[in-house]
Amino acid sequence: MFKSLLYTFLLLLFSTSFNVAYATVVGADNLSWPRVFTSVDGSTVEIKQKPKRILSASVSITGTLLAMDAPVIASSTAANGKFFAQWDKVAKDKGVEKLWSAGSVSLEMAYLAAPDLIVVSINGGDTVYPQVEQFQQIAPTIVLDYGKQGWESLAVQLAQATGQENETKALLQRFNDLVASSKAKLQLPTDNVNIISYFGAGTVNPVSLKTSPHAILLQQLGFSIESADLAWQPKDKPVSDFVWAQYEHLTQLTAPTTFLLSGTAKDADVFMADPILANMPSVKTKQVYGLGANSFRVDYYSAQEIISDIVTRFNKYKS
Repeated sequence: MFKSLLYTFLLLLFSTSFNVAYATVVGADNLSWPRVFTSVDGSTVEIKQKPKRILSASVSITGTLLAMDAPVIASSTAANGKFFAQWDKVAKDKGVEKLWSAGSVSLEMAYLAAPDLIVVSINGGDTVYPQVEQFQQIAPTIVLDYGKQGWESLAVQLAQATGQENETKALLQRFNDLVASSKAKLQLPTDNVNIISYFGAGTVNPVSLKTSPHAILLQQLGFSIESADLAWQPKDKPVSDFVWAQYEHLTQLTAPTTFLLSGTAKDADVFMADPILANMPSVKTKQVYGLGANSFRVDYYSAQEIISDIVTRFNKYKS
């Protein structure tokens, strides 16, 4: 009972935070320059005028900048040298230059791009934070933590540095309307659902808590989430949005519906064909679904894809 109340409170807290963030954008004066921005590491930077050439040194943040229609001229890429598929076309249409791949960095490329604002993540696989002082010598540099917040609140922070308040206000309203209109179309399972990042035997298979961006999005659409057991988390690893469950822990999940992180219909078939998982309720009911090939990182673009797939599968009006 206590856990149920706690998770309800967390969901309400997220909704409240979203509304506060939305109000912050609405009330901002996007004509006021210069501005002083306080980064997540406590450092401050003066941004003298509205940026026109933004360099994103974090590919995980680039999608949100693009959704805000911020003037991104260059961005780092994923480790494979590509942009995220959900917004790759948007980046190409806007002429965003590809820089270094995650795990590396090129200060020379950053200098040649001639940015007037640089965006850095303090952590994550695409962080270049150890070089932040060198970036600060090239252009005003802000430092954010995308891992501890949803893309919506990240957009609000970015709006404060980029002057994109009006665009961000419109973006958040469009997304809020999309969630509401999509939820009205759904006929959802009456029982819980779980979210698994499935890798099979011999390795970890992370299971979502109710506080992950993926779980929060599904809860916004009306789903009830079966959370991972915190006891499954290795003692030497801090808990984040997913518990690092071992393969055998998956058989202890009880929800009759499973969503696979970064999964497609083919991945769902592989999951249901795993003989060790044959007695899982979701396998027995054949209600295992991919959350989408691009669902690993929830941003404005991947969230739209997830919602579209959910509406297609659970639409109460379909024949």
